[in-house]
Amino acid sequence: MRPEDACLKCGACCAYYRASFYWSEADPTLGGSVPPELTTPIDLFLVAMKGTEANPPRCIALHGKIGESVHCTIYEQRPSPCREFAVSWLDGRPNPRCDQARAAWGLPPLRFEDVWGFAQIDLTSPPLPIDAPAAPSGALSLPVDGGVAKGGETELPTPPTSTSQAA
Repeated sequence: MRPEDACLKCGACCAYYRASFYWSEADPTLGGSVPPELTTPIDLFLVAMKGTEANPPRCIALHGKIGESVHCTIYEQRPSPCREFAVSWLDGRPNPRCDQARAAWGLPPLRFEDVWGFAQIDLTSPPLPIDAPAAPSGALSLPVDGGVAKGGETELPTPPTSTSQAA
């Protein structure tokens, strides 16, 4: 399963948050890819996807039924807030904003297996019993006391002495 598949069954974020962004993303003369006719001005610097500024919000580019089957009609041209919004578990962690939007639509939070198609594998090793010796790791073992001897003297290695003299 691909993470995008979870989004294609949801769409809650597109009907919960305002998708506002810098106006040049919708200016084709400046390299913007968002269709300007699908945006509305917010202030001198920001525009938003039409519909997301409304109450209740719903992006004009979202088609379908929330929680069942949706798609973005401008997916390849979508603005930066949409590109940057991560579905829960995309990076191995839940996204509270994704879960919040889903909850507003009566949808449960996504689980790892909903996004990736399999249960998350616990890669942490079980703790060792207290009385079990630790397996040798080959790591350097340093003294706990920082190398200070019991008498308060610092134990430092003695540098080698040279027996040959330069002529």
